[in-house]
This record gives sequence, C-alpha cells and structure tokens, in this order.
Amino acid sequence: SICAQAFQRWAQVTTFTFEEVPSTSAADITIGFHRGNHGDGSSFDGFKGTYAHANPPKGGNFHFDADETWSANPGPNEIDLESVAVHEIGHLLGLNHNPDLPDAIMYPYFEYGMVKRDLNRDDIDGIRTLYGLQ
Repeated sequence: SICAQAFQRWAQVTTFTFEEVPSTSAADITIGFHRGNHGDGSSFDGFKGTYAHANPPKGGNFHFDADETWSANPGPNEIDLESVAVHEIGHLLGLNHNPDLPDAIMYPYFEYGMVKRDLNRDDIDGIRTLYGLQ
C-alpha cells in the first residue's frame, strides 16, 4: 500500500520496523480518513485546508482529511498521498516541522500537484539525532 511504502522510507534510514496488522488487532499507530471534528481535538477544515495530522510517538493517530482529493499520481488539483504520509510519519516518530528547509520532508507547507517522497539529508540527520542513531 501507499502508506506501507511511506513507512518503508523511514525504516530504511532508522532501526525502526513497521508491521501492518488486521484492523481487529491492537496497533501502536492507527491510520484513517476523517472529516471535520472527528474526536481527537484537531478538526479538519475541508478542501484545501489542513491535509493531514499525526500525533507524536505516544499518540499513534495518523489522520488524513477525507475532503481532500488524494492521488498516487497527483494532477494539479490533487494531493500526493505518499508524500503527505512520509511527512506525517515524521511527526509520528517525533520530528517537528523544519521551516528553514523547503526541500525537507518536514517542511510545513505542501502544495497540490507536488510530489515530495524522498527523505533528504536533513530529514535523515534529524531522526538519527533524535534517537541517537549512527
């Protein structure tokens, strides 16, 4: 799946492993598509607003705004699902936004039609520093 590919990008540069489990099993991270107020205190604001959000490590919630137009191969009026997933997984792992580096996955702004899936050196260094990895 697209989300599995996004998790794999982080697994390749860390010691973390990720495993998809059936929806009936207990999971450390749950992924869902939601609209408006969906019970986590961070309501979505509809089309062309906030695309997604994720809680830092202990929260484990990873939500996409169902009112956005998601795609695996985005056109000018669509959002790339994998690009946003890679960014939100960074938040799940504990990374904050990096407003000084537009090429970083953790840059806080993302545009329709944009594809940005690859971790750059700053993203990799950020996660390795956070967890003391070599």
